[in-house]
Amino acid sequence: MFAWWGQMVVRLRWSVLAAALVLVAVGSTWGVGVFGQLTGGGFDDPASESSRAAERITRELGPQGADLVVLWSSDGPTVDEPAFRDPVAATVAGLRQRSEITSVTTWYDTQAPALLSTDRRATYALIQLRAADKDDKAAAYEELRPALATPGVRTEVGGATAALQESNAQTTEDITRAELLSMPVLLVLLVLIFGGLVAASTPLLIGGLAILGAFVAVRLVNMVTDVSVFAINVITLIGLGMAVDYALFVVSRFREELAAGRDTPAAIRRTMATAGRTVLVSGLTIATAMASLLIFPQAFLRSMALGGMAAVLVAMLAALTVLPALLAVLGHRIDALRVPLPWRRGARGGRPAAGGTGGAWARIAHSVMRRPVRYLVGVSVLLLLLATPILRMEFGGFDDRVLPASAEPRVVSERIAAEFPGGTIAPIDVLVSGVSPEQVQPFADRVAAVPGVTGVQVAANRGTSTLLTVTYPGEPTGDAAHDVVRALRALPAPGGAEVLVGGRPGVDLDLIDGLADRLPWMALLMAAAILVLLFLAFGSVVLPVKAVLMNLVSIGASFGVVVWIFQDGHFADLLGFTPTGFIEPSNPILMLAVLFGLATDYEVFLLSRVREEWDRTGDNTASVATALQRTGRIITAAALLLIIVVAGFATGEMAYIKLIGIGMIVAIVVDATLVRALLVPATMRLLGRWNWWAPGPLARVYRRFGIKESDDEPGPAAPDRVLRHRDRARVAE
Repeated sequence: MFAWWGQMVVRLRWSVLAAALVLVAVGSTWGVGVFGQLTGGGFDDPASESSRAAERITRELGPQGADLVVLWSSDGPTVDEPAFRDPVAATVAGLRQRSEITSVTTWYDTQAPALLSTDRRATYALIQLRAADKDDKAAAYEELRPALATPGVRTEVGGATAALQESNAQTTEDITRAELLSMPVLLVLLVLIFGGLVAASTPLLIGGLAILGAFVAVRLVNMVTDVSVFAINVITLIGLGMAVDYALFVVSRFREELAAGRDTPAAIRRTMATAGRTVLVSGLTIATAMASLLIFPQAFLRSMALGGMAAVLVAMLAALTVLPALLAVLGHRIDALRVPLPWRRGARGGRPAAGGTGGAWARIAHSVMRRPVRYLVGVSVLLLLLATPILRMEFGGFDDRVLPASAEPRVVSERIAAEFPGGTIAPIDVLVSGVSPEQVQPFADRVAAVPGVTGVQVAANRGTSTLLTVTYPGEPTGDAAHDVVRALRALPAPGGAEVLVGGRPGVDLDLIDGLADRLPWMALLMAAAILVLLFLAFGSVVLPVKAVLMNLVSIGASFGVVVWIFQDGHFADLLGFTPTGFIEPSNPILMLAVLFGLATDYEVFLLSRVREEWDRTGDNTASVATALQRTGRIITAAALLLIIVVAGFATGEMAYIKLIGIGMIVAIVVDATLVRALLVPATMRLLGRWNWWAPGPLARVYRRFGIKESDDEPGPAAPDRVLRHRDRARVAE
């Protein structure tokens, strides 16, 4: 099928390229309009208690809580002196005339102690916006921002809406900076790896197609269901990264086939029958890994899944259609505009020395397979040591500390926590429905007696619905706040009443618990789907299981480093972030999906060539050595290029962007070096022909439905007696 596909692409090359130009035109015009269509937020589980509490509070009592917190402060006059009071009063009067605002609560109206700093030189107002949707609130905030400035006093703005707006803006800035930093380096490396400008341009062309095509796909999906802006972040990372990998693999194989003496149509046919099949398997496995995020109810994770799936599938399709069509037009001109590189010594396309059985990578493989147990134990111990910190991983919700230290929402939050009694702008909401206010009072007294509660107030009442706001010490994402939420939910409700506990601490706790509940199912679905795909690709039940275990080892090492740096706080000053003592759980979940797919990607690259050599020779040791020699340079180059794509993330201001960037770099380095170059050859040497074992019924399934390595120029099938002979311990020096 794959060879036939290559033949069809050659025949229809101009039509394929014309279709690609149409996609570019649509993507760069209509597709980029997706930026104005996507929503923000999406962290809530609609079925959680905190979400139900928020919906009921709004329905029964009207909008509650503060969307914006405006902090006024002075180094001189106190809040009750005219120099401070008068300009603030004028600003407040102007705000109350704005149609975007429902209410403004100040110390001057309520004399509430919580709104006055202990030194009486600062106060803050709580502003409630009329809009109900987070995106509409963000738009209203942008309109209001100039009206919040107050002459004569320092004005700083915080609160949930300001923090979300700052987070989105900073994330966009970080990703833009990452792209600007990585693209020039990426281009230089592509030229060095490919040795020519024409060949080096192909990954960037496929990357552009992948990104624009994914924009079109996501905008189409957004016409059916809401998609979060987080989809764009994943599209940029996955689309460009996978396009570079696939183009590198396909172009390298095409140049290898040309160097072997084949003409252009035959080289493309052979390339699609081998590298094309590998790209298909890789794309499907990564898309499957990303699809596992769909099991979570939070919109931002589902959006990342949709964005990642769209990016990798478009990159895969472009590498299987547009790229071979372009190669059919270029032919030997793929090597045009070559850059003289003295260390290449005439090598082309990663062509190995000595027919693929010699060279540095083959020598590494032979060294490993002479001492497989020693390498297996040594590398495993090192990876387990790197993974050890994962045993003390703690989870917590997003808070303002993910923002840069100078960000206004974070400054406001930290100043209120340090300078004001009560010290929080994110109280716990307790909705009591079905009883009169008089019947609520005994319950409020019990709430006040809960350990960790520092205050209880009746915030609103209408009919038989009463809202209590509960304050606590520390951060909304801290253990103290979460313990209070759990204790409040454990209190028996008043007779005939229903009690719902929400607010920011409740939302964070529900997010953590919800993600933890579904994480095992996500891992199970992802592993099961990848096991099936790899079985269909290689016809073995051993290799897929080994691949999953290897992936877990490399990802575990990455998670261990992430905990050691971001939870424990090592290198915090150097990297420019504030350690929180915990990891926000959606970050490792996203990393698990992405890294599991990427690790499988490199596994497929290597094992596809091993399987090709095994089918041709039936010699396990020689197959591994030849495959590592032919793919080692390509896998290393792909890993290096992907590291460049990801490295810019580590320079961002947002802590979670840094975390994802550094975690992915560690995983890619570990996977492309220790795992693929050392662990895989060692385990394949120890397993011998058991690498390719499958029980009879499954073997028949593979023969009928398997994604075969090649249906073009097949090698001789090795009979059992040859397998037994060639599977003896024989390592060629």
